[in-house]
Amino acid sequence: MTRTPFEIFIVEDDNDTADMLAEMVQLSGYRVRLYHGAQTVLAALRQHAPPSAMILDIMMPDISGLDVLREIRGDARLRDLPVILLSAKSTPLEIEEGLKAGANLYLTKPVRFDEIRRALEEVLANNTA
Repeated sequence: MTRTPFEIFIVEDDNDTADMLAEMVQLSGYRVRLYHGAQTVLAALRQHAPPSAMILDIMMPDISGLDVLREIRGDARLRDLPVILLSAKSTPLEIEEGLKAGANLYLTKPVRFDEIRRALEEVLANNTA
């Protein structure tokens, strides 16, 4: 079940959550690059080829994940990058705001392994269709 061509960027400032997400994504057969803040992932996106998809936390200390997402959607090279927002923010209004900002999917914390796996399969299938 190895999907080595797919690389997933995980952007999460909490180390424990980041490690848990990385393990879930790797167990699903994807390569992972882990970023602990918005500035580091934005720099990586400018310097390297885009990943296959991104899991992006909203609440980070440097720049909001929503602002990162808006920057991604405004960049012609990254516009179609599948982005899954992951947040403890779970009200209908907060979810709607994330989707309006351009998220492909919105998952709430705590997230289960099967939710991550299904979300990645969905956004990757929709992006290659």
